Parts: sequence; structure tokens; C-alpha cells
Amino acid sequence: MSAKACREHYGKKLLAKYLGEASNGEVQVEDRAVLITAAILDPSSGVTWDSIAAENPWLLGTRLVAKPDQLIKRRGKAGLLAINKTFEECKAWVMERMMKEQTVEVVTGVLDTFLIEPFVPHEQQDEYYICIQSTRVGEEMLFYHEGGVDVGDVDSKAERLQVPLLKEVTAATVTSQLITRVPLERQEKLASFLVTFLRVYRQLNFVYAEINPIVVDQTGRVTPLDLAAKIDETAAFLCQSQWGEVDFPAPFGRAEFKEEAFIRDMDAKTGASLKLTILNHKGRVWTMVAGGGASVVYADTISDLGFSHELANYGEYSGAPSEEQTFKYAETILSLMTRNMDDRGKVLIVGGGIANFTDVAATFKGLILAIRSFADEIRNNNIKIYVRRAGPNYQEGLRMMKQLAVELGLPIKVWGPETDAVACVPLALGLAEEESLPEYDPDSAAIKTVQKDTAEEPALNATTSAQVTFRAAGEGSGNLVQFDSSTRCIVYGLQQRAVQGMLDFDFMCKREKPSVAAMVFPFSGNHYVKFYWGTSETLIPVYTTIKEALQKSPDVTVMVNFASFRSVYDTMTDALEFAGQLKTIGIIAEGVPESQTRAINLLAEEKGVGIIGPATVGGIKPGCFRIGNTGGMLDNIVSSKLYRPGSVAYVSKSGGMSNELNNIICHNSDGVCEGVAIGGDRYPGSRFIDHLLRYQSNPDVKVLVLLGEVGGIDEYDVCDAMADGRLTKPLVAWCIGTCAGCFSYEVQFGHAGACARGKGETAADKNAALAAAGAHVPPSFASFGTTIHTVYSGLVESGAITPAIEPEVPKVPMDYTWAKRLGLVRKPAAFISTISDDRGEELKYAGMPISEVFSEDIGVGGVLSLLWFRRKLPAYATKFIEMVLMVTADHGPAVSGAHNTIVAARAGKDLVSSLVSGLLTIGPRFGGALDDAARMMSGAVDKGMDPLTFTKEMRKENKLIMGIGHRIKSLDNPDMRVVIIKDFAQKHFPSNACLDFALGVEQITTSKRANLILNVDGCIAVCFVDLMRTCGAFTREEADELIENGCLNGLFVLGRSIGFIGHYLDQKRLKQPLYRHPWDDISYITGEM
Repeated sequence: MSAKACREHYGKKLLAKYLGEASNGEVQVEDRAVLITAAILDPSSGVTWDSIAAENPWLLGTRLVAKPDQLIKRRGKAGLLAINKTFEECKAWVMERMMKEQTVEVVTGVLDTFLIEPFVPHEQQDEYYICIQSTRVGEEMLFYHEGGVDVGDVDSKAERLQVPLLKEVTAATVTSQLITRVPLERQEKLASFLVTFLRVYRQLNFVYAEINPIVVDQTGRVTPLDLAAKIDETAAFLCQSQWGEVDFPAPFGRAEFKEEAFIRDMDAKTGASLKLTILNHKGRVWTMVAGGGASVVYADTISDLGFSHELANYGEYSGAPSEEQTFKYAETILSLMTRNMDDRGKVLIVGGGIANFTDVAATFKGLILAIRSFADEIRNNNIKIYVRRAGPNYQEGLRMMKQLAVELGLPIKVWGPETDAVACVPLALGLAEEESLPEYDPDSAAIKTVQKDTAEEPALNATTSAQVTFRAAGEGSGNLVQFDSSTRCIVYGLQQRAVQGMLDFDFMCKREKPSVAAMVFPFSGNHYVKFYWGTSETLIPVYTTIKEALQKSPDVTVMVNFASFRSVYDTMTDALEFAGQLKTIGIIAEGVPESQTRAINLLAEEKGVGIIGPATVGGIKPGCFRIGNTGGMLDNIVSSKLYRPGSVAYVSKSGGMSNELNNIICHNSDGVCEGVAIGGDRYPGSRFIDHLLRYQSNPDVKVLVLLGEVGGIDEYDVCDAMADGRLTKPLVAWCIGTCAGCFSYEVQFGHAGACARGKGETAADKNAALAAAGAHVPPSFASFGTTIHTVYSGLVESGAITPAIEPEVPKVPMDYTWAKRLGLVRKPAAFISTISDDRGEELKYAGMPISEVFSEDIGVGGVLSLLWFRRKLPAYATKFIEMVLMVTADHGPAVSGAHNTIVAARAGKDLVSSLVSGLLTIGPRFGGALDDAARMMSGAVDKGMDPLTFTKEMRKENKLIMGIGHRIKSLDNPDMRVVIIKDFAQKHFPSNACLDFALGVEQITTSKRANLILNVDGCIAVCFVDLMRTCGAFTREEADELIENGCLNGLFVLGRSIGFIGHYLDQKRLKQPLYRHPWDDISYITGEM
């Protein structure tokens, strides 16, 4: 959704700021204005009329204008302007209307936002009309010497000036071509304004801006009175610092729901596409559709069948959303759907085209989880669910849905690709019997196709199809795109799944060489990546630059560009430097700013390179070549017979619907000869006409298919070509988006270009024009396949098409990863991990999401307990763990571990090497006393020994008692670390059996020598044994096993690492030189021993 309308207040603020900057202060416009929202009615908001006046003192001494600022057209004619008023009069006028319903023409909405600004005294002859709108080739400036509410049809009478892309306009040109009817004394100022206005328009990535009226007074001062503007929101990464806080309100008449904001926020944080618009929250027909094009098709079909008044929402979820994202999206839909009861019941249509790469089963897991959580509400609201889905792993997804229906006893009907995309809609609306459309049967999911002639004829051979060319960026441009069985490409981006899919398609089509010659990935050195070529393996080189990739692969003519929307422009300018070799570039990324897309198209036109995209899945020539993920998984390639050419060639805006077209064409003809999705953006690199003219010149193509959509005017080029005879082959055409005419307000559909911005851009207008030009236009998309079948059958009957015998279906080994996901194979894992999982929506520690780790504030001790023990321990236990880490963190620079770390640091070693040097000293003589002390003391307690007996036993066996003894500390001079640990354990632990035993031993040993006290290692050890045995999280056997496995030493290692790192950083900070041990600290004994 690219072009978004902004508030007048926001647009004027942008102009006021940047017109001055762009003209070095020459152009200055009024910037005083204040926005009044419904917060004025809320006493707790702190917003009052007095506070507004205090912040804007000019309000009290200025004549003012007040008006709603909610994207309302023709406010003057609707009586929604208060002109030449005092502040008090404006206040009364606004308060009289705030939060009241208002009908403007056929739209009714609630007034909740008002704009107050200075009144500009002027005469009628001071008013003019200005508009700038972006086009494919530049900006078009419209000017009329009269302005205001009665300006009339400016499209037919305004002066127009086309400003080419990347070209500046001069004041002289504006004066001579636009404003000739303006008084001479005003022309200079007005021309200066218009030149600067265009500059700012481009700088800030506006796509439309209309000022009506703009006032130029006797002094030449220019003041925009009313502004309507749209901004390209995809340019946020370019302009966010200039835009500031952007205000994109919902259209007047459609209140925005908090759920819409929630989905919009979720969409902004993921690479998937998640959209939701509430059309009628009390409607009975709800949809949850995958794919931008498919979402429009379902809305169209519902509206075409007379249920637009019951259509509750428009939206899409696509681009491989995760299970968690799908759950939240479905949960939002079901929450809204069950909010208002309707005695007639409701329906939820879960639909979509045939996905190219989204795992249907994975997304359905999220949907099923949401249905489970709303099962009671679904029953209470008498909701029926109709599911039609296809694509990767759809069989498992549909099986899960059927199982859910049985398990929960919910009315869920399920269909797959054996039916057309919208075949279930009449059933859901009660217009057809449910029995009339057999449900998906996993045991006999046959795909219906047109019967082929079984006469003995030569099998289809992809390599014999004539190679044809087409003008990809504009008629007469001479830019060539060529796809045949020898076409090779480079892939920009480390897209291993897409590349493997292309190679599998190549192998299936019996190509001699893989279509992918190399990959480009700038963020690592040159290397190779292993792929499968059938059952064998092959290596594809990866280069860091496009230049090197092309130099090493001179037969490459195509680049598939998977760069992100942020870097597409840079990669394309780089790639177009090699126009002598590259003839076609496919741009996959969505969200490329229109300004960059148009600049890319212009440069490609100049260089003679054809562009497919942006925002495309690509294209496919059966038996020859596929771009990226076009055509989906191999099972769909087989079911749609894309491994051999048919007689029908299509061009589509939508990538998801292109896969649906593969399915529809296969069902209703002998299959696809070639298909291209040009992309859903407003300015695709190649257009419908470019591809259709290529198909026209290809003798293998007998039927043309066009799937357009609301927005843009490219379909009219096709009408012209049919009228002047350039297109003579039968064309089946349909433009989706017919439902837009059912809404009283503007709806922006899933694709950036899917919004009518002007006359003739509606789907209904374009369908009518195509029909008038001679295209076969069905009554609705639901009849699209039937129309294709009728045209195809007529050509077969006339002898224009002779169906060929079907070749043997090729077999390609299934990738192990995918086979495992489908449950077809199994093998033992190389590793087993039970402590963490990074595969889902968020990282989990022992099953606990990382968000809960922080929301519950379990601390480092809690994290350690999850990762080491797979348990969530009590708060006192995690606190004890943290205390242990704190008291063991360091014991000065003299101990062996710290010493080694310091020596390594001073030798110039890195942090990790220095740390490891210190850690390697930990053992029986340094740090290892913890484990041994725990074993000795707990073993004695378990045997029922008393401290005296234990002490005598150790003396008898000549063993040191681990954990007893300190170099200088005694009972009279205690080690405070021991005191802290001991006191905490005695206060918080349920039992202190081992600690009490150790303290008993201490009483005996200190009677012999004062420094034979329970030291910190021993204290930690016996307290930790008590903790593990009595905290309730472990059995006795589990606690003993953990101690036996060395977790106590692990605590010492973890804690002491803190100190070792500190010593390393300390030495680096002090810039200490290489350490050499002094001679006088070494006893040199050179004689014989």
C-alpha cells in the first residue's frame, strides 16, 4: 500500500518548512496552524482551549478559518468551512460539530479532527488551482487561472506541463506554458513558487498534491488555502527524518479500529505482508485471504454476488508469515467477528491463490490455534468456516483443518486446488448447495484438466519452441528479453531455496545446464554453495560483485534480483552498468519507493535492458526457464503441467494470482506457454502490452490472457493495440478490484498500484474498455476459467490448435528437508537439544519465551536455571545462584587463573584467547574444590556419619578435607564471602543438612588449627547441595546427577570468567607491555640433581 493520504495540517507543515529551505528563503508560506482533536472533550487529556491559546497566542488576535481535517472532499459545498472568524467563534463552531455525525455527499462519518489557521483576505480573482501528480515518465503539473469550490472539471480545462524524470523545470518554462493567464505582476512570484513546489514534492516523495485554491495577492505573496496530498509511504527509509511523525488518517466515513493499528504495527515488524481494513464491523461475511491479488478477487466475488453490504473486512496475510503471526492475525479476525451477535449467523472464508513458497500447513497451525481458542464463540455466533487453499504442503494443511472440524464439531468445509479459487464463495453466501462442490479428499485429490487427444503425435519438446523477443520497457524501445532452454542467469542474494527450485525445474525440463550460473552476495568472500541437480550434487559459485559474476559467466543474460527494497536501487544501478551482457532483470522486492522504481525504469530504458517487477514473483516459460519461486513447489509444477508448454500465454499483475492462473489455464486448456507477473506496483518495469505483443509474435501462443487490476492505465494500451491490429489473437481479460465501486470511500488494496487515482482507473471502466475493444471479458472472475475454456475449445474445433499427446510426467527427487516436513521420511537427529529453541516466533529457554524471561524479571539466575537445569527455580534459589557468581567473580591478580589471563593479555592475545588461558588453570588445585567438597560432605551425610567420625575417617585415609582451610582467615577473622553465603542459606533454604554438617566439621578442624575453617568453596558446595535437594524442583537422584556432572565447577567457571575478562580489559586499558618474569624470582639450579 504505497500512496497514503495525509492530513492537510501535516502536508502544509511540510511545505512551510521545506519550501523555504529549497529556495534559500525566497519562497515563504504561512506556517501558523493548530489541529484540534477529540482530546479537547477529555478532561484527563490536559488539552483545553485555554492551553491551546497559550501555546498559540496568535489565535487570539487573528481572524481565522476552521474546517475538518479528515480527508473530506468539497468541504465548502458541504458547509464545513468557518471563514473569517474570531477564536471564540471558531471554538463554538468546532465544539458544535466535534464527534457529531456528518454526511458529505454519500459518505457519513464522525467529525473528530479540525484545523484552525489564519484567514487570508483576498478577492475571487486571487484564487488559482495547482496540482502535481506523478506519472510513469515524470511529474505532470496542472494549473488553472481560476480556483475554489466552483473550479469545475480541471482535467478538461487546466494547462498541463510534463516534467521528465530527473529534470528540473525553470521559472521561464512555467511562465510560458502554465501561467500565461495570470497577471504579469504576479507571474514571477507564482513561477518561483511552482518551481520550488515541484522540487519539494520530489524531495519528500509526494505522489499527488493538489492546492485549491492557492491565493496570490496584490503583493505577490503566495498562500495555499486548501491542500490534498498523498505520500509514498514506502519511501520512509529515505525520508523519515524529514517527514517526522507522519499522520495518515483513515478515509472519512470509515473509523479506524485499534485492531487495524495492531495489524499495521505487526506488518511493519516482519518481512511478511499483513493487512487489515474493517469495512463494516457488523457485517456477516468475513475473509482471511492469503495474497494481495487473491484478497481482491475474493472481495470482488462477494460483491459481484450482491453481498458487498455484508462484507466486513478486506485484508491479506502473505509472504510466509510465521505460525505466531498467523495466529495473531486470525485471533484478531475472530475477535472482531464474534463481537456482535447476528441471529442469521456469519461466515468466515479462508481463501487464497496457490502459494508460491508459503508453507500452507505452517500458517494453518496458527489459524487452527486461533480457532481452538475461539471455539465456543464460533459456536455461539453460528459461524461457518469455508477453506480453500493450495500451495506448498497444502495437503497437510487441509488434512489438519478437516481433523479440526471433526475434533471440535465445528462446521468447517475444505477445498484445495482441484477447485477454482472462488468456487466456494457462492456456497458460503448460501447461493448454492454445499453438496454441489465436493470437498477436498486427501485420498483422491485428482486435478481436473482438459482431456487431451490420444492420437499418436510427437511429444512436446520445449527446445523446439521459437525464440521470440519483446520490448520490455516500452513499445519501440528495442529492449530485449529472451527466455529459452539455454537462458542462464545470476541470482543476487543468497536465496538458496529459490535457486534450488530453479535447478529442480531445469532438471525436470531436461535442460543440459543449470539455469543459474552464479550467485552474488556482497557480505562474504567468494565461495561455493552446494545444490542438487537431480540426485547428484553440483556447486554454484558465489561472488561478491555483479561484475565478477558476469565476467566468469559470459553466457548469462538475465539477473534475478532478490535485494531488499532498501538496496534495490543501488544494486540496479550497478547491474545496469553491464547492459551489454544483461538483457533482463527481475526485481523481486516489494516496497520499492515509486521515485526509485521510475528512475530504474528510465535508466533501464536508456541502457536497453528489460525489467520485470518490482514486487513480482517473476515469470515462467514451461520447459525452458523459471524466475525464482514462480510456479511454486514441484508438485504444483507437475499438477499445472508447467514442465511442458501449452498454447496459452498470460500476463498478470499479481504474483500469487499468476500461480492460480497456471492452475486455471491447466484446468481449462492444454496449459501455459509462458506467463509473467509484472508486479503489483504502480510503475512496473515492463507492462501488459510489452508481454502481449511478444506473445502475439510467438506462433506457439494461440490464446492471450490478461489479469489486470484497479489502478493505473496500462490496460488501455492493450485496448489501443487491439483497435489498431497489433493484437489479433483472442484475448481473455479481466481486471480485479470491481468491488471498489461498492464502497463510498477509497479503499487501498494489497498492491501498491491497486487504487484508482483518476478517471478511468477503476476495474469496471477497464473491463468495459477491454470488452469494447474485442477482448473476451467474463461477467466476473468466477467465470474466468470458463471463458478461457470456451475460447480454447473454439480454437480446437476450428483446427487452430491441435492438442498434443502428453509426455511422460518427469520425476524429480524430493528434497529431504521437505520430505521430512511432509512426514514421508525420518532419520535420527545428529544432535538433541532440550534447553533452547530458536525456530519459532521468538527464542525460548527451556520452553519459556524470551519475552517472558524479561516480563517476569527472572534475572541471570533464572536464565541459568532454565538453561542448566531445565527448571524454573524459586526466587530465593535464583538469587543464591547470582550470589555465587558475584562472590566467585574474582580473587585478585595473584591466583593462577588471573595470572595466566594477565600474561596472555600482555602478550597481545585477544580477549577469548586470554580468557581461555586463565580458565585452563581451573582444576583440582584451583577452583575444583567445589565439586569434591560437595561429594565428600554430602556423601558423609548420606552415610549418616557425624562430623567427628568423618574427620577421623579422612585422617585415617590421609585425605585432605576439600572445602576446609584458608590461608589467613579464621573463626575470629571470618571470610565475609562465607558469612554472606551461609547467612542467606540459613535464612531461605528449607533445609541446611549439608551446611550444618560442614559447620560441625569446621568446629573440629579449627580446634586443631585456627585457619582450618569452612572456606568459600566448601560453603558454596554444601549450600548448593542443600538447595538442589530441597528446593522442590528435583528428585534426589536428579540433584545428585547434576552435581556429579560438574555444575558446581560450572558456577565457578562462569563467575570467575567475569574477573578474568576484567583483568584482560584492565591490562589493555593500562597498555601494559609484554610480561617477562624477573630473574631474581627464579631459582636457577643448573647442577646435577
